Amino acid sequence: RELYAEGELEFPFPAAGRTSERHQKLIECALADLAVARLAEAHADALAIMAEAARTPRIGLYGVWAAETAGQSLLLEAGPGGIRLNGTKMFCSGAGLIDRALITVEGCLVDVNLRDRPESFSLDQTGWKTCAFADTNTATIHFSGTPVDEVIGEQDWYLKRPGFWHGACGPAACWAGGAMGLFDYALKESRDDAHTMAHLGAMSAAVWAMKTFLDYAGSEIDNDPANAETARARALTVRHLIEESCSNILRRLGRAFGPRPLAFDSTVSKRYQEVELYIRQSHAEHDLESLGRDLRSRMQT
Repeated sequence: RELYAEGELEFPFPAAGRTSERHQKLIECALADLAVARLAEAHADALAIMAEAARTPRIGLYGVWAAETAGQSLLLEAGPGGIRLNGTKMFCSGAGLIDRALITVEGCLVDVNLRDRPESFSLDQTGWKTCAFADTNTATIHFSGTPVDEVIGEQDWYLKRPGFWHGACGPAACWAGGAMGLFDYALKESRDDAHTMAHLGAMSAAVWAMKTFLDYAGSEIDNDPANAETARARALTVRHLIEESCSNILRRLGRAFGPRPLAFDSTVSKRYQEVELYIRQSHAEHDLESLGRDLRSRMQT
């Protein structure tokens, strides 16, 4: 909230000529604090979505609650008092902390005020068992007639727009910044045996690679903003490459320094767990299959 008040969450929009700068700002935010970066990225994504839809965001901190979970039903119901939201949504980060959220429901995207209508929904944080990202108040929300202020875009607009894939590189920038913080720890340690130095060199190469991936992706996005097919392939590629680099740093940190920092250094342990959890936003082989099928389809046509 302090960053918001100071204007530090006003990141450049994707595909507006400064996307590489946007990625760099997200990296820097995650280097400072990964939990803060997770909320900051969602707020920045929400503003970019609103701009793409030619809508003016309302005052306050935003989140984007777009996780779709089997068996969790969320419905829009129209009535005399307007459109209302009923049902359950999981993976709602910033619950009780943010002011508003863009929420996916029945193929639509809706803007909901969370600050002034607390009686119309309830938060359940009992399901979140890990200490990772505990500060983000990630909860399951049960909506009961919650008023919807605005429906953003047409049916399925949220997923079909090129900006969905441009924005998907934002979390990858946060993954990268989180892993870079672990590299900074390794760099400051005094151990200088051959194996530690080898792991340090490999981690340094991974950091350079992640910066390069995100910088180049930003340039490509700015040069070809409207091609949704290319945007999808790029985002899936970048997210895979960043996930692999982060996993490499996680693996090498443990192999270089053993259990000590993970067991006895609360800052390193927290960051390590959060990076490991955060990169699971990548859908791994599922995304790679989609990428491979897209490539094969383009070759055949």
